[in-house]
Amino acid sequence: MNLNEPEGITAPQPCETASRRRIFSIGLPRCNNAAERRFPLTPEAVNMLVERGFIVKMESNAAETIHYNDNAYMHQGARIVGRDETLLCDIVIHLAPLDTADIRRLRRGALLLTLLHLDCQTKENVTELLKRGIISIAIDLIADDNGNRPFADILSEIDGRASVALASALLADSVHGKGILLGGVAGIVPCEVMLIGSGIAAIAAARSATGLGAIVRMFDNDVYRLRAAIRELGPQIIGSAMHPKVMSKALMSADVIVVTDTTHTVLFDRDSVETMKKGVITFDISRREGATFPSMPKINLSHARPGDNNSDGQRVCYLHSGSAVPRTSAMALSNTFITMLDEIVTLEGVTNALKLSPGLQKAACTFLGKVVNRQIASAVGMRHVDINLFLQLS
Repeated sequence: MNLNEPEGITAPQPCETASRRRIFSIGLPRCNNAAERRFPLTPEAVNMLVERGFIVKMESNAAETIHYNDNAYMHQGARIVGRDETLLCDIVIHLAPLDTADIRRLRRGALLLTLLHLDCQTKENVTELLKRGIISIAIDLIADDNGNRPFADILSEIDGRASVALASALLADSVHGKGILLGGVAGIVPCEVMLIGSGIAAIAAARSATGLGAIVRMFDNDVYRLRAAIRELGPQIIGSAMHPKVMSKALMSADVIVVTDTTHTVLFDRDSVETMKKGVITFDISRREGATFPSMPKINLSHARPGDNNSDGQRVCYLHSGSAVPRTSAMALSNTFITMLDEIVTLEGVTNALKLSPGLQKAACTFLGKVVNRQIASAVGMRHVDINLFLQLS
């Protein structure tokens, strides 16, 4: 006791203080949509998130499409729970659009991270998101400070690489394919690969094709982007603008055709398709999914295997090549999700992150009960509202 203190008065005592941050829960429900085989997080990524203070709840067998069982996730700190519990988390990650019943089970005001899938959006689903005040973000629209799209770019790179790897395997198939090597050997002319577009997916496909020894022709009307691609890839790439006669000749001699995103949709009619080689391997990994070859039968690799319905040298167009390698996609997505979720926590919540990150703002689809993405609003016939009006008031 301090004798100098007045009686009955206690001196202030030092106490420990610590900054507390909110603990977020992440829900990983199983994807019941056959068109999406990719999964957002690997067990190693879950461990990294748990170490950062997140609570990760996963539905049983949710990761079976990437060949991981529940034990692999449990050993890394995930909690295996029922579907309802995953949907009640603060942050729900589900790459395909959730159906209406699942949306109704989301916690009000939760954050939903998904892919845009514009062709799968329905007015009923969007209305339910608005009713529950869900903040939904299309991860493939997220951009960084330099205008790059981390999620979309890595998925495009995987699509490009996978399309050539699959094409090589299909050509080498002695039963349904031609039984030939993409790159050939000494004394034998290698196969020709025709690439439409010169963006990230096309560059990735070109790297794989040239690495196997194929002849690669790249076409794009964006000459500046084409020049940049050829400068990056080297002089072994044959680059050209989309001149009709040049493209027609390339179409007739190509063994593999890979369509990626371009400024304007390239269209080859039935007559053009008839000039193509029998057994040509065609992939469309653009956002327009098969629009380049409207007369060709389509095989969606999200729920089919390469080679299905391709007997007797029939010309078919494969879609979603990245879905044939879903585990690679999961590893790539995991790295990007960790960075994004760290940023949300550092900025103390989604609203602050949206205020301070213009690239994240552009990816928001619904916010505070309104549609804030112009594409989705147009697709479902609803009114679009500028998200900045809400962020200035919140």
